[in-house]
Amino acid sequence: MVPLGLSSNALAKAIGVTAARINEIVRERRGITAETALRLARYFGTDPQSWLNLEQHYALECAKRDLGDALSRIHPRVA
Repeated sequence: MVPLGLSSNALAKAIGVTAARINEIVRERRGITAETALRLARYFGTDPQSWLNLEQHYALECAKRDLGDALSRIHPRVA
């Protein structure tokens, strides 16, 4: 958020959530919920689906990392 000149506290206040929520999201300790996506989209003039897509992409990347070789041992079904 530094490139935007925005602190966690300022963003939290602007969208009506606690600074703890923003800090936890930034530190990857908390995901972006539908409610938070709506608030962020309103503030930044974006759409909420984009925020949820970012969250899902992050979750998939984490799952791939956590599964490691187990995923490559699954053989695709041949039609």
